[in-house]
Amino acid sequence: MSRRRQRGVALLVAIVIFAIATTVAAAVTYNKAMSARRAAATFTLEAALQAGMAAEALASIALEDAGSKNQTTTIQDWAQPQPPLEIPDTGIWIQASVEDLSGRFNLNSLVKWDNTQNAFIDDPHQIEVFRTLLQSLDIDAKYADLLMDWIDPDFAPAQSGGGEDTLYLSQSPPYRPPNTFIMHPSELLALPGFGRENYQKLAPYVAALPNDEQLNLCTASGLVLDAALNQHTTQYANQDLKVMREKGCFPEKTDYTAPIPAGTQRDDVTAKVREQSNWFRLRTQVRIGTADFVLYSVLYVEPNGFKTRPVQRSFGSE
Repeated sequence: MSRRRQRGVALLVAIVIFAIATTVAAAVTYNKAMSARRAAATFTLEAALQAGMAAEALASIALEDAGSKNQTTTIQDWAQPQPPLEIPDTGIWIQASVEDLSGRFNLNSLVKWDNTQNAFIDDPHQIEVFRTLLQSLDIDAKYADLLMDWIDPDFAPAQSGGGEDTLYLSQSPPYRPPNTFIMHPSELLALPGFGRENYQKLAPYVAALPNDEQLNLCTASGLVLDAALNQHTTQYANQDLKVMREKGCFPEKTDYTAPIPAGTQRDDVTAKVREQSNWFRLRTQVRIGTADFVLYSVLYVEPNGFKTRPVQRSFGSE
């Protein structure tokens, strides 16, 4: 082999080695950069969580103060809007708002405990209330029976249009109803044909709480108040409740449950409503640099306001 050819081969080998070294160096640099970004994202997410927990602690102070009172109303400190707040020396901004979940219709109240059967059974009054709420939002009332079958422990579908295993196993993909309490209102989307549009209309008025949780009249919307009366009227939906509640609770339980028309029995309504709350949802928006996070926290205030504890947390979604 001539010296010129040997020099050509050596140059080619050098070029190949340089190309390999460049590729390896680029891969190492990329992996290090991605590791640094993952570490930064993890640190930022953890900082956002800690900021959200700080907001929970602040909300707890106001909620525990309200919990010691006979009424939970929208003029108390917990319900007042707050401006953005910077955590000192961190560059982290938070803005939080609290909503009373007991002012919504409780989806799990479609069943009640029966001591004679030692089991949960359907609650006809609450099922009818839910039908009324659905109809007022132009949603098919059949979903009241479907949700009742989704929750109740038996395997017999409601005669008026419910569904059990046979219905859900025919879906694509097939699945089974849990036959127990729901943990979040988004489980409504599992009902056949319910759809996102219906969920967006209904979501502001419903919650998933313990089945015996009562409706707080002082914070409920007019739509829910009318549905809970089960009289198919618009007595409260047409009123400016914000103005009516500027001085305290409205409507009060004695007025809300008064027989109208005279002689009408309101025992079922009376047992389902009160003027206090124990369940709240805290929405905390956290800004760290250019990154925004939203933390949703479900808070439970023990009776008499002794202690507040978070029951559920989720980032970015209610």
